[in-house]
Amino acid sequence: MDLFLLKKIITVLIMPINIVLLLLVFALFLHGRNPKKSIKSLSAAIFILLISAFPPFSDTVMTAIENDYPAYVSSNDSIDYIVVLGCRHTNNSNLPVTSQLGTCSLQRMVEALRLYQLHPEARIITSGYGGHNPVSNAETVKQSLILLGVPAQKIITENFPKDTEEEAELIAPRVQGTKIILVTNANHMPRAMNYFQAQGIYPIAAPTGYWVKNPDSSKSWVYYVPDSKKLQQSTIAWYESLGLLVQWFKSLFN
Repeated sequence: MDLFLLKKIITVLIMPINIVLLLLVFALFLHGRNPKKSIKSLSAAIFILLISAFPPFSDTVMTAIENDYPAYVSSNDSIDYIVVLGCRHTNNSNLPVTSQLGTCSLQRMVEALRLYQLHPEARIITSGYGGHNPVSNAETVKQSLILLGVPAQKIITENFPKDTEEEAELIAPRVQGTKIILVTNANHMPRAMNYFQAQGIYPIAAPTGYWVKNPDSSKSWVYYVPDSKKLQQSTIAWYESLGLLVQWFKSLFN
């Protein structure tokens, strides 16, 4: 089996919602054989589900990841490259190209456009393969930027990287010795920066797509009710935390 596919399968299996489902199946299987273990498995599933969907918990774990790097506001320094990491999209010729971008890709593309307006001297590097789509994420983001006014000759595409580690490996030789801004989602930025720094590249972070925009704001009672969106947020925080743990573990052998 392809190592990339195996990694994705393992990652999916250890996400909170799938752990909950496995515990529920285990509880059902043990119901007639060992009621005590069945109840323990059911209780564990309910606890994981509730804590993952509990907004204060979800916001706390996500904020700890997103606040590693401040948002990019402005700089008088000249920038050579704006590097936009790949995310999701779905090619559909019946939709405008901007509507083909997944939420994370759209957020990164908009941030890249904002940065280009601040630094028109820079070139933009878009990145990311197509997956099951006929057109790569890099090309889809490029076409969106062109539609919004960025000259095509100012955009370079890296169409083949499957993940962030490959993006850093492929982009690093091109940007070596230059000043670059790295664009990705705030929750993904710590891992992305680690990968680029491992290649000897030290970009300026430009995080975008914050899940928790104002953690210190006042909250009403509704905030404390479990929410499916917070379950998704916890899942992403869990995914990024595992990614950082894997990075740390791999660094021990490098």
